[in-house]
Amino acid sequence: MKKFISTVKNIFSIEDLRVRILNTIGFLIIFRLGSFIVLPGVDPSKLGGAPEGIFGLIDTFLGGAFSNASIFGLGIMPYISASIVLQLLTVGVPYFQKMQKEGESGRKRINQITRVLTIAITVAQGIGYVSATILPTGAVMVSTTLFMFSSLVLLSAGTMFCMWLGEKITEKGIGNGISMLIMIGIISRFPGALIAEGLEKGSSGMLLLIIEAVVLFFVVVGVIALTEATRRIPVQYAKQVVGGKVYGGQRQYIPIKVNASGVMPIIFAQSLMFVPALIAQIWAGESDIANYIGTTFSDFTSWQYNLLFASLIIIFTFFYTAITVNPEQIAEDMKRNGGFVPGIKPGAPTSEFIDGIISKITLPGSVLLAAVAILPALAIIAGVGGEFAQFYGGTSLLIMVGVIMDTLRQIESYLLMRHYEGMMKSGNMKNNPSNYQVA
Repeated sequence: MKKFISTVKNIFSIEDLRVRILNTIGFLIIFRLGSFIVLPGVDPSKLGGAPEGIFGLIDTFLGGAFSNASIFGLGIMPYISASIVLQLLTVGVPYFQKMQKEGESGRKRINQITRVLTIAITVAQGIGYVSATILPTGAVMVSTTLFMFSSLVLLSAGTMFCMWLGEKITEKGIGNGISMLIMIGIISRFPGALIAEGLEKGSSGMLLLIIEAVVLFFVVVGVIALTEATRRIPVQYAKQVVGGKVYGGQRQYIPIKVNASGVMPIIFAQSLMFVPALIAQIWAGESDIANYIGTTFSDFTSWQYNLLFASLIIIFTFFYTAITVNPEQIAEDMKRNGGFVPGIKPGAPTSEFIDGIISKITLPGSVLLAAVAILPALAIIAGVGGEFAQFYGGTSLLIMVGVIMDTLRQIESYLLMRHYEGMMKSGNMKNNPSNYQVA
């Protein structure tokens, strides 16, 4: 406890770090307040409760802004969608690949395209959002045409404002701003979920609540290990003599993450899991098979749903890792800088060696990621409440762990730079995740 208090004192004794933390808290408070400002013309009392399915997932990310019909009802999600589209284009389209290699000017052009695409996606999603979730509730008190127009303007402005807040957090705060906005939306649901779980269990079920909390702790520890686990590839650099000085000659490591794809496979798989039930609804009244498929895949606790979900995650993990980690580029960069893997020839053999390692570690990584994704369903089957079970795994937990670990690293770097003791007992929190090295 003394060490914790001492660390907090050290954090707030560094002026730059203290200002950044306070700025971050201020920006996050603004974001949360905006989540409760309802669109003009909406009667909040007539809005439905928390949505289910993909809408429920979006509402979780936005901290309830989606179900509140808030001006931040779409939040930062259109920007994330636009960023994913641009990321895929830079992998598969030569024009965008060339733009990415142009350095700072290329990145600025990509950012401009991302912003324009964000507005287009916001308008498209806004039409669907208003039509599917607000108008059917009968909560609109003004002309439908006027409401649609004003809502699209306000939702677009809200998304751009959220994007600006994220950029300001990154620039003047601590951590990645966009990720922080998503994380605070997820965390905002935790107190309510915990209280609801406690009320559901009652005084007689307090022991069960404690057991659930202990299990959740170990699940978080496991997700941290999965997020940080790497396979380090040794790289030896040849000695170079420049101006009478010797450069290079040291051994370094290339860290290859076991879960290089992050949460993207779960997001992709989750977006497809609604397809079977939607298609089955078309023939629901004519076919018993369609009824069975619709019923089965509408229940995310069924074994059929989870088997397909886990399989899709494994497939998408390999796919996303293949398009984001380029062994040929790594081998080319090593060769250009005079580096080589001991015992492996530079060039194509090095590329094949790295590709083989990626394939070997991606399989267990994808299986573990799939296991994390289906943990909430298993928790519900075990008797955990639906809201509280969402924190046992899936996209929410992976995002929270990733953002918190990244923020802690940034705080740690400030402490060590000022020669303060770090937050971990060992004195520092390794920037390279060697604590979870995979042999």
